[in-house]
Amino acid sequence: MKTRNILLFLLIGLINTSFAQAFYDIESINNIEITFVESNWDYLLDQMANAGNEERLVGTASINGQVFDSVGVRYKGNSSYNPNQVKNPLNIKLDYIINDQEIEGYGTLKLANGFKDPSFVRETLGYEIARKYIPASEANYANVYVNGTHLGLYTSVQDVDKFFMRNHLGGDEGARLKGEINTVGGGPPSGTVWKYFGNDSTDYFDYYTLESNVGWNELVEFLDTLSNHTDYVDQVLNIDRHLWFLAFQNLLVNLDGPINNPQNYYIFQDGVGRFNPIPWDLNESFGGYRNLQSGGNLNTNQLIQLSPFVNLTGSDYPIISKILSNDTYSKMYIAHYKTMIEENFANGWYEERALEIQGIIDADVQADPNKFFTYNDFLNNINSSVGGGPMAVIGITQLMDARASYLLGLDEFEAQQPEFLNISYSPEEPSAGAEIWFNAEADFASQVYLSFRQSSTAAFQNTQMFDDGNHNDGAAGDGVYGISLVAGNTGIQYYFYSENDEAAAFMPEHAGMDYYSISWNSDLVINEFMADNETTVTDQDGDYDDWIEFYNNGTEDIALQGFYLSDDAGDPGQWVFPDTTIAAGGYLIVWTDDEEDQEGLHANFKLSKSGESILFSDATLNIVDEIAFGQQLTDTTTGRFPNGIGDFKFMTPTFGEENLDEITAVNEISQTESASLAAYPNPFDNHLHFVITIESTSSVSLRAHNIYGQIVTLKNTEALPAGTHELTISTIDLPAGLWICSLQTDAEIKTIKLLKTE
Repeated sequence: MKTRNILLFLLIGLINTSFAQAFYDIESINNIEITFVESNWDYLLDQMANAGNEERLVGTASINGQVFDSVGVRYKGNSSYNPNQVKNPLNIKLDYIINDQEIEGYGTLKLANGFKDPSFVRETLGYEIARKYIPASEANYANVYVNGTHLGLYTSVQDVDKFFMRNHLGGDEGARLKGEINTVGGGPPSGTVWKYFGNDSTDYFDYYTLESNVGWNELVEFLDTLSNHTDYVDQVLNIDRHLWFLAFQNLLVNLDGPINNPQNYYIFQDGVGRFNPIPWDLNESFGGYRNLQSGGNLNTNQLIQLSPFVNLTGSDYPIISKILSNDTYSKMYIAHYKTMIEENFANGWYEERALEIQGIIDADVQADPNKFFTYNDFLNNINSSVGGGPMAVIGITQLMDARASYLLGLDEFEAQQPEFLNISYSPEEPSAGAEIWFNAEADFASQVYLSFRQSSTAAFQNTQMFDDGNHNDGAAGDGVYGISLVAGNTGIQYYFYSENDEAAAFMPEHAGMDYYSISWNSDLVINEFMADNETTVTDQDGDYDDWIEFYNNGTEDIALQGFYLSDDAGDPGQWVFPDTTIAAGGYLIVWTDDEEDQEGLHANFKLSKSGESILFSDATLNIVDEIAFGQQLTDTTTGRFPNGIGDFKFMTPTFGEENLDEITAVNEISQTESASLAAYPNPFDNHLHFVITIESTSSVSLRAHNIYGQIVTLKNTEALPAGTHELTISTIDLPAGLWICSLQTDAEIKTIKLLKTE
């Protein structure tokens, strides 16, 4: 889709406020050393796997030098597990015995062994593409040792768990199920996907595993609505996210997933009751698995020409047929599909990225004593098939170059899409209760819609825009569409959708993962919070608990009795304020320690330092203020700067007082002065120039992180010689805002704060 003259002052926001942590940094290969007391650990793990009860063997894990006691380990996987092989996939539960034992918020590590992927990049590349459009796991690599024996290189994939839910769905209390075959039998997996079998939940046990406390009834109701009341399916399914999910699975020919097999995906229920599909187990994506249930073993040409509407008419695939049979949804699907092709494949980006990832792991693949393919297979499988016959693994570019060309030549992909020319809103600085007019100028469009929400935890709603001369849209029929909304308490997030008889288009193209935002200040705000209080301030009982600070920007006192506070989008009324007033220009502290019996304001929940949401609602559960946040820092707060009205930034704590400045130091643990770090310009835009000085040869890691937990590796080196080193880093892809840059050497960490301009 081409766009022209898009107004630059509109800010694109991200639905996903959680970003890659250092543990899943693709540039870093983790080192995991597991120690068991038992010398026959492999035999014991095999016995546990055969028993099928997910029992674990307890041992010690050293991860990049950090020791974790009493972790639970088991083998995982179906076809990738074999008791006769040394290198089996692993599931390591860090908090198996010790509660809250985790690394960067991650309590369970999932390690895949590279089975059936000679290239060793299918999973990491696949997840990287998926994360552009839908919530999906982080992924990188790890070398694994058990009792001193090197098992080999593994793909390390983020677990899809409560932590994942909090970061992507704003809460972790909704139903969570994994699609997988739970029956014993030979041959390829088979069965239906999202078929309704009736109201008895036991009929679904063969196709799903429940991973939350409740969920079977919710699943049955969802499948009943999908099959029997399809007109209401948008109330129980996140349609837009599902369309991205189907396009991703089909484009990458992931036949070991739910467009073909009833396995290797998750569905999570969000705070408004809709299920959201999540991809999983991508080692056989990019055509690595060839068996189509409805078509047998596919040859190379059939993989290349797999229909974007495969199984559309199959009664066993309501996951596809009940959605893509809708003309509007079908056009949305093709618009998303086309965006994926153009941004990743038609431009050759994916091949360049696959080779970059291979470059990161090249030496480790060569050193892997138990790899399933040769080093030459590893090098060749990016472009060429490995193996022969039905077990051949097609080359990634061999498949995707031809597939992209084939798909873009189909009538549905060649149809003329609407084109957005200009978009705008007025007034430029709205306030609560104001009428906001939205305009969109579009060519080749018969209808234009505004999709909007007034809370990041709500579902987007659609309202039609008009080109009739009566909606602040200029003259009737001039291609300019208009509609107005009344501003709520906080802000509006929105995107545009347009269609004609043959095609559709979104603006921005990544909607609803990306969207435009308008925000304004209200009288009563969440002003500062601390989610990892170790030594900063205590409550009246001397406990170092989490807390949230509120501030009244207004000139009148505000009574809070009956207002609500929550950390779960699915339960915004989690805790209700007692008879409490916040004075004009005053501050109010609520301790989030799940200790309501203590004196003062103590909410019935705790904040997660790994990231989640805070929702503050009035007595009718209308959102007054909210924030979704990522990984927090010990004894550091996140607060508004300037006080009461600014954006959220990492702060030096100002408990019950004005937020005076942004953070001045983060985790500065230097014991010596053997290194220094400087950078300019500050503020910076598209480039940063660093000056690093070290007194002796040392490994060096230079990283930057922001308030949302996004961590970017700027420089990694194993042995940098003593002296002064200068380097220039491109920062064009870094979002605007405060960035904390950290230099870690063998002896210390140095940090500086830098500001990225728009």
